[in-house]
Amino acid sequence: MSFDKRIYNFAPGPATLPEEVLKAAGQDILLWQGLGAGVMEVSHRSSAFMNCYQDALQNIIDLMKIPSNYKVLFLQGGGIGQNAAIPMNLMGLAKSGPQADFIVSGVWTQKSVAEASKYGLARIAATSKEQQFHCVPDRATWDLSQDSAYVHICANETVGGVEFAQTPDVGVIPLVADISSNIMSREINVSRYGVLFAGAQKNIAPAGLTIVIVREDLIGHAASITPTIWDWKIQAANDSMINTPTTFAIYMAGEVFKWLKKQGGISAIEKINQQKADVIYGVLDQSSLYEARVHRDSRSRMNVTFYLRDETLNEAFLAQASQAGMIGLKGHKSVGGMRASLYNAMPLAGAQCLAELMREFERRA
Repeated sequence: MSFDKRIYNFAPGPATLPEEVLKAAGQDILLWQGLGAGVMEVSHRSSAFMNCYQDALQNIIDLMKIPSNYKVLFLQGGGIGQNAAIPMNLMGLAKSGPQADFIVSGVWTQKSVAEASKYGLARIAATSKEQQFHCVPDRATWDLSQDSAYVHICANETVGGVEFAQTPDVGVIPLVADISSNIMSREINVSRYGVLFAGAQKNIAPAGLTIVIVREDLIGHAASITPTIWDWKIQAANDSMINTPTTFAIYMAGEVFKWLKKQGGISAIEKINQQKADVIYGVLDQSSLYEARVHRDSRSRMNVTFYLRDETLNEAFLAQASQAGMIGLKGHKSVGGMRASLYNAMPLAGAQCLAELMREFERRA
């Protein structure tokens, strides 16, 4: 394999980032804005970083069309951290004791249920476990409780490659969504949600930054046991800086937001993302060697999972992919198979290259 150019990185996270952003960051790591120091060395209280922070904040608001009655927090701890922070901040809103409803569509919502159950009743209102998590639970099967503080979904299950095709209607109960692996990949109506949260390491920035978008009326209800760092009210009042924030990750997120605007915004990148997914699913749907197990109406555009019907060929497939300059295709250890993550920074050419490899491998198998 030639190393004179970047490979196509299909890893699920940390994931590929835009090449032009990485090139600019390479310079800014050493010398940033004529300060004689790198971006990672500058105080988070300095005017240079605060301007960077404010720009990043405004750009995500612009790109996602976030209404004025929402707060955007740049936190730490990842989705796992918010699995604890959300029930601690919201379960107290339940009418008859702390509880929330969960729509379980895969590994990540299972983790959310396990964590939330430490702070109240985590009701499984619907699950696709009997379908091996190959689909989103049918809306007709959801048993939502009017006594619950919120309804929790994972908009895109990274491990299983299952994605909600549209925002579900849950009535007046606040909808909470983990959008870690499809944030800014498609247009969504933020006003349909009470809380959106995402680890940035899949579609936006290096690992370490967690973005939380929360409706203002849902702030200020934290349980007394809530650690200060997880209290949304305190964080919102302090620009998410009650401790030193992830300055480099915030800087990188800001640069990716600028890059995304240059691509035409979320509506433009959504069209490209659909093209990339169609290229890979097109191969899968015509193949006798590969198997796509996720139901068509639940297929993820960000994480395309598939299996070789003859699993003894797995290692040979991965080896040939590596030789052709493609990495990160091995499926999660809990489900096996293959997974191609097609985040915003993955060019259409990358999906086309993978599709050609898949066809050629099948011809020779």
